[in-house]
Formats: sequence, structure tokens, C-alpha cells
Amino acid sequence: MDDKQLEITHHDPLLYNEDLAPIKHSDRSWGWFEIFNVWSNDIQSLFGYTLAASLFLSYGLNGWAVMAAIVLAGVIVMVLVNLTGKPSVKYGIPFPVMIRSSMGVRGANFPALLRAIIGIFWYGVQTYFASTAVTLLLTALWGAGDSQYLGLSGTAWLSFVIVWLFQIMLFWQGIDKIKIFLNWAGPLVYVVMLALMAIVWYQAGDQLLPAVATIFDGGGDYQGSDLAAFTAIVGTMVAYFAAVVINFGDFTRFVRSEREMKIGNLVGLPLNVAFFSFIALIITAGTLVLFGEALTNPADIVERVDSLPLTIIAALTFFAATVGINLVANFIPPAYDLANLFPRAISFRIGGLITAVVAFFVGALWVSVISQIGIPGFVNALGAIVAPFYGIIVVDYYLVKRQQLNMQQLFSRDPEGAYFYQNGWNKKALTAFGLAALFSIATVWVPALADLNGYGWLIGAALGGLFYYWLASRSRG
Repeated sequence: MDDKQLEITHHDPLLYNEDLAPIKHSDRSWGWFEIFNVWSNDIQSLFGYTLAASLFLSYGLNGWAVMAAIVLAGVIVMVLVNLTGKPSVKYGIPFPVMIRSSMGVRGANFPALLRAIIGIFWYGVQTYFASTAVTLLLTALWGAGDSQYLGLSGTAWLSFVIVWLFQIMLFWQGIDKIKIFLNWAGPLVYVVMLALMAIVWYQAGDQLLPAVATIFDGGGDYQGSDLAAFTAIVGTMVAYFAAVVINFGDFTRFVRSEREMKIGNLVGLPLNVAFFSFIALIITAGTLVLFGEALTNPADIVERVDSLPLTIIAALTFFAATVGINLVANFIPPAYDLANLFPRAISFRIGGLITAVVAFFVGALWVSVISQIGIPGFVNALGAIVAPFYGIIVVDYYLVKRQQLNMQQLFSRDPEGAYFYQNGWNKKALTAFGLAALFSIATVWVPALADLNGYGWLIGAALGGLFYYWLASRSRG
């Protein structure tokens, strides 16, 4: 698309600021490596490793079968993000502007606000998890101390504040500095994980490979069939990536071409997930051979290996990767979403500051309060509610709008405008969302549908698209 077609000559100040405006192709600097590192930081956080390792233990499947399920999830997510990323590569717009075409110029605030709430909550939680890596480092150097406040030691509080401030300073430098940080953090974690795998493999010796093949058979407390276990693992991993799937355009707007995006997604998802899962599989099996129990938290493994140089290097890289996923999944999206609510008052940076301030209290209260009272279940429910928007976005762009958007109209409140619909809201999209969200939320809250919980996100997204297409085609017919 010609850069001139991306120029906004007339815009409504209630819908426009420089951060929401289309980025011209000539101003973009991201290639496949940057997209690869969006995913590598997403996968290689402390939480991502613990999730992958725990899947090997929870379902009673052979380790290789679990790995195959995780890789299949990577392929599915790759297909999903290629669809949501493409419009923003073409037009250079972030998620909250993109969704104006289907929800309406005012209606777009609804999904953007939901996405912002989810992002802010998990930003606080991940800030706490990133701080545990710094706590590991500081404890190794001078000890933890005995005093406790709200469930955290003095060292843990210092670590939390350090991480919180570091993320704000990095964010304030702008998207180019964030790109550089992600490009360093992703590969560094691989170096440390490979070193850890080599140490565990060397110490476990010839007992390790037989353990990989057999040690997970018959374990776990999953009651369903092998096929049900396999599909549950696939669904769990897809749901793990779901936060980035919907608003992937927040990143692809910086990419030079669709081809670069697709290469980055291929290398960053199925191939990256396969390699990282292999590392997690080997290390998890090795810990069982070495320590008599399977350890899924990298911090616990490093502590048991008992090497100060490894502890220091591992703590720094785990910190970097967890900060990386936090910026990708939980900081940049809410910053755009909040800017979309009040473009005249909230810029991308101000949106980021609001995110950080609210998230500080979430992270600070995580251990003593929030993790104890079931709020994560509430936020998971919000995640399930958001799923239908994926189907609505994809169906609207590819089947209803035929991949053609009017940039001027996306920033206009003209009652005759293409995306004004009914007073700025598309009631058909709202109806489709409501019908599909009833199902996706039920998979979280209704015990009888608990078995669908893992892939409730996928079904909710599919229903959102189907209902929207049916309602939209009726009006055309």
C-alpha cells in the first residue's frame, strides 16, 4: 500500500493522536527477527517455562506426546496471528483502531477496555514474578533477611521496586529501545537454558534418555483418555498465547512486510516452541533423575545445582525474559487501549504510566491477598470473554470488508461514515459478541463444562466469527 494512502488528512480529535495514527511503510524498522523475539520472550519467561514443564507431568502422557501437543499449539497460534497481524502490516494501525472497523468508532472502546484490564492485571503479576529472579540474585549475594511485610521479605520488596522502575524506564525510551531489549533478552535466555540443560544432562548421564521416554507415563492425576489429554494440552497452550493473539497488530504495525511477519511467526512459534519444549523436557527429566523429584521452576533448579556464577547469570536472564513478556503481552497493549479511550488526554506513554501505577498494587498484593482470593479466576473469565472478538475481527476484515479499510473513516465520527454504524456502535457485532461470550464464560464458571475450559477460547472465537458472519450476511441479503 502506498504511504500516501496512510496519511490522515482529516481526523476527529476524540479518535486520533500520533500514537494511534497509521505508521508509514517507510518509517518501519521491524523484520522477522523482531517478531521472532516477541514470541521467544513470550515463551521463555519463568511462567512460560514452568507451564511447559508442568504439562509434561500433569497428564500422564509420554514426554514426546506432550511435546507434540505443545508444537501443534504453536502451529495453531501461528495461523491465528498471521490472520490478525496482516491488517496492521498493511495499514500500520494498532489493535484498538483496527477493531473500530467491526465494532464501530465508539464500540471499539469496549473490547479495548476489557483487554486493558486483563493486561494491567497480568502486568502486575508478571512484575512480581520477574522480581523473584532479582530476589534470587540478591539472596545469592547477601542473603534474604528475616523481616516480612505482606508476605515479602525486605529483599523481595527491593527487587519488586527495582523491576517496576526498570520497566517504566525502558518503556519511556520508546518502541525502538524495547525492540533492542527484546532482541537481546530472547537469545540470552536460550544460552542459559542450553547451559542448564548441558549441566543436568552431564550429571544425569546415561539415565536421562530412558527417563525422557518413560518417566512421565502413568503420572499425573488426569482422568480422561490419552486423546483428551493431548487436546487439553493443545488448548492450554493456545490459551496461554491468547492475550497476544487478539492484539498482535500492536506489533506487526512496525513490520516492513507481511513476508517478514510470517517468517518471524514460523521461526518464533512452531520451531521455537519445539526447541524450547525439548529443553524443558530434558531438564525436567534430568531433575527427576538427579533430585528424585521433577522440578518445574527454573529458579528451584538453579538453586539445587548450587553454582554462584550460574545463579547470577540465570537470575539476570530470567529477569530479562520475564520483563520481555511483560512488555509484549501486558504493557504495550494496555498503553494503546487506554490511549484509544481518550486520545486527547492519554498518549501511549501516559497510558503506560497508568498501567504501571495500577499494576504496582496488583503485584505488591499478589502473595498476601490476590493469589488467595480467586481473582485470577475472574481475570481468566475476562480472558474467555474477550475470545469472541478474535472471530469478529477476522471475519469482518477478510469476509465482510474483503481486506479493504478506509483510513480516513477509522478516525471520523461522521454519522454517514463507514464505521459509525448506530451512534458509533455496531449492534450486529455486539450481538455476536454477547452470544459467543455466554458460551466462552460458561467454560470457566459452569462445572459441567469444565472439560472444555482448555479450548473454550478457541470455541468462543469460532462462535464469535460465525454469529457475526450470519448477522452481517443477513443484512446484506
